[in-house]
Amino acid sequence: MNMIRTTPQTVSTNADVLALATAGAAEGLWLRAEQQTGGRGRMGRDWESPPGNLYVSTLVRLRPGDPAAATLGFVAALALHEIAALYAPDAVMQIKWPNDVMANGAKLSGILLERTGDAVVVGIGVNLASHPDLPDRKTTSIAALTGIAPDARFFLEGLTEAFQPLLSSWRGAGLPALLNRWRAAAHTVGTALKVSLPDGTAVDGSYDGLGDDGALRLRLADGAVRVIHAGDVFLV
Repeated sequence: MNMIRTTPQTVSTNADVLALATAGAAEGLWLRAEQQTGGRGRMGRDWESPPGNLYVSTLVRLRPGDPAAATLGFVAALALHEIAALYAPDAVMQIKWPNDVMANGAKLSGILLERTGDAVVVGIGVNLASHPDLPDRKTTSIAALTGIAPDARFFLEGLTEAFQPLLSSWRGAGLPALLNRWRAAAHTVGTALKVSLPDGTAVDGSYDGLGDDGALRLRLADGAVRVIHAGDVFLV
């Protein structure tokens, strides 16, 4: 059962839920902050957190036989893709590996997974009322797409309702079925990509689908396929 808590302000909902997990909190907890003072994104980036957007983290407790913890990012991305499409039906919503929801080619949201023991915290940030101006990528918000900023509380209610059956499918049907749904929501095979790797280097290529474990397959200019398990992906 999902339980939603809301706090006016915190440093990071992910940090708070990690602490609650260590104290024994159960799966299904969702913590939303109206504002964060130290939000974090993937690859160690800061996540701007002005009022009006969605900042929320949820707790999943790993069970024996569950797929790899990192693949919970696909669960969150699919749930978010589903709800964002309802709020901005005229936008082209696609998922970019591993879990960014893009609207008309611009970043709408971000997802950060953190783990302690059997607890995985899924942090989600969605640009509802505003979006940052970033030097290295296009960004957008639901308000920019539609002229209306959704209430974060109502958006979150829809997100929790979409997340739960996907989580159940992740556990029950397994990863292959989930990845098939992810592929259907992603940009097309052949899309030009640039990947910044954790070691600071970058590689160009085209999207060649996903591996069975959810890794990115990047086809290089010479026709070879490079399998990428971690990196920051940009649409070219």
